[in-house]
Amino acid sequence: MSLLEIENLTVTYGSGAAAVPAVRGVDLSLTAGRKLGVAGESGCGKSTLALALLRLLPASATLGGRILLDGEDVLTMKWGRLRAVRWAGASIVFQGAMHSLNAVHRIGDQIAEPIVLHHKAAPGAARRRVGELLEHVGLPASRADAYPHELSGGQRQRVMIAMALACEPRLIVADEPTTALDVMIQAQILRLIEQLVAEQSISLLMISHDLAVLADTCDRLAVMYAGRVVEEGPARAVYDAAEHPYGRALSAAFPRIGDVASRRAPRGLPGDPPDPAALPSGCAFHPRCPVAVAACDTQDQALRDAGAGRRAACVHVGGGGGGEAVRTPRAP
Repeated sequence: MSLLEIENLTVTYGSGAAAVPAVRGVDLSLTAGRKLGVAGESGCGKSTLALALLRLLPASATLGGRILLDGEDVLTMKWGRLRAVRWAGASIVFQGAMHSLNAVHRIGDQIAEPIVLHHKAAPGAARRRVGELLEHVGLPASRADAYPHELSGGQRQRVMIAMALACEPRLIVADEPTTALDVMIQAQILRLIEQLVAEQSISLLMISHDLAVLADTCDRLAVMYAGRVVEEGPARAVYDAAEHPYGRALSAAFPRIGDVASRRAPRGLPGDPPDPAALPSGCAFHPRCPVAVAACDTQDQALRDAGAGRRAACVHVGGGGGGEAVRTPRAP
């Protein structure tokens, strides 16, 4: 059974002629107890998607479609119901813990706040729960009296995970939780997240620009480009052999251990994602695509079946009519 169903989700900033589409018709689902990764370059709509799940976007954003969490549409919830769902139903681990934690409050008080508000816990019970959560994420309970600046980056990220677990949610959204950390601490945090998800049967939606991290952590992987999902399927299959040329480019940007060819000639993707306020006609990826055909300039591509539980939005997938001659991509 799906815990989370995202149906034709759209997010637009501003209005009228100045409206900027950040998310354009995203459809995704996440089964209870499973892990879904969302990948893409900066500016592709990943964080906007994460914030939309609990309506944490600014007032300038207009949302459309449906976000069903346990069958309830988050977009139509009354304010009181939405407050109850946040933390207790779903919680978010933001990137950059130093910017998310309050610098003038002790971390124990910050972790205890949602416990007191949602579970109506007495101060003593909340304090004990804070100690349990800190020990659960590998920190001594005594660190509850510390201020954020007294902790290392990895420790602050563990505090953010403890806060996300405070009210025992069924879904955790992790928005690039390891971006600001060094490689060793990143590996520790990822192992911690995997362990907690497995032990507590929590569903995880993890956002990252690093396909290798998502392939190792998640069951399924969705690749976003210019506000849309362009490929979705089993995480390892998408990472090893992406059907969409953008997915292949992202995967190829990471050198593989033991692969001499990738070490000597690492491949990247020239240029940048398009400005959401000035999207190209047709397939948004075609100006950078090495296998684009003439039709890509004018015909947008919807997700189509790519076999083995996979979908991809490319003219070359599933008999989409990609037999035309490949043209040279524009210079970035």
